[in-house]
Amino acid sequence: MIAFVRGEVAAVSVTGAVLEVGGVGLELMCTPGTLATLRPGHVATLPTSMVVREDSLTLFGFLDDDEKATFELVQTASGVGPKLAQAMLACLSPDDLRTAVAGDDVKTLTRVPGIGQKGAQRIILELKDRLGAPTGVSGRLAQEPVAPWRAQVHQGLVGLGWSTRDADQAIESVSHDAGDQPDVGALLRAALRTLSKA
Repeated sequence: MIAFVRGEVAAVSVTGAVLEVGGVGLELMCTPGTLATLRPGHVATLPTSMVVREDSLTLFGFLDDDEKATFELVQTASGVGPKLAQAMLACLSPDDLRTAVAGDDVKTLTRVPGIGQKGAQRIILELKDRLGAPTGVSGRLAQEPVAPWRAQVHQGLVGLGWSTRDADQAIESVSHDAGDQPDVGALLRAALRTLSKA
C-alpha cells in the first residue's frame, strides 16, 4: 500500500490533484479542504489511502494523518464506501464527525450528500465506540456548513490559479445569484467575470 505521496503538484482540479513523483503523475482524489492547500509548482506531501476494486485502483489524498485514519475508519460502517467517506470529510472535519457521532447528532450527519436519517443513525450506532472522543481541534462546522456549490466554485477558481482570498471574494459577489438549485457552471463563469474586472 502507498502510505503517502510527496512530489510537485502538477495540476489541481475540482475533485483531485496530480502529484509528480519520480517522473510519474499520480492522480489523488481529495476533499475541497485538502485541494485548497495545494498550489501547482509547489511540493506537497499527502498521506494517502489506496482503494482497490476489481476494475480500478484509486488513490485518495488527505490533509493529515487524522483525516486519513477517519476516512478509513468510517468505511467500516455498513453502507459507507470510499466516495461517501470522502463526502463526509468534505463536509465535516474529523473532529466535527467525532462530535456528531458522540452526540447522536443525526441532523449534522444528514447534511452530508448521500446520508439520510436511517443512514446517519446506522453510522452513529456502528462508529460510536470506534471513532473516539473529539480532540478539540476547531472544526469546519463551527459555522454553518459550506454550500456544495461554493466548494465546487472555490475549487474551480483555485485550480485556475486564483488565490483562496480572491476566490472567496468572487464567490461572495455571485452568491446572490445562487438560488435554490444553483448552476455551478454559470456561477463559476460569473465569478471569473468578477475576477477579470478586478
